[in-house]
Amino acid sequence: QVQLVESGGGLVQPGGSLRLSCAASKSALDYYSIAWFRQAPGKEREGVACLSSSVDTAYSADSVKGRFTITRDHATNTVNLQMNDLQFDDTAVYYCAAGPRYSCSRTVGMGRYDYWGQGTQVTVSS
Repeated sequence: QVQLVESGGGLVQPGGSLRLSCAASKSALDYYSIAWFRQAPGKEREGVACLSSSVDTAYSADSVKGRFTITRDHATNTVNLQMNDLQFDDTAVYYCAAGPRYSCSRTVGMGRYDYWGQGTQVTVSS
């Protein structure tokens, strides 16, 4: 069983920034690929970014490319999602998920993810 704990959500104005963190054990982060998903009310879940454990490669969805960055912090055993230039459409519940190493690819969110965090709300509002 893999435990994932998200933190860092909140309320931000358009153009602002937030950093989300997904905490897990070192062994889990070494073995599994980690992805960030989001789901807004009335919309389908969307893969936002993922980090492959096997090749330490990151991918981002086109909708966030250039604004969101996913990285791993080895000191704190977290996978972080730095979100800049936030827009109204970024409002959603954000989840981190862990899956097999092959799950992370250019088609972010299409892989298999077996373990999920509880989610953290991000609201972009003026």
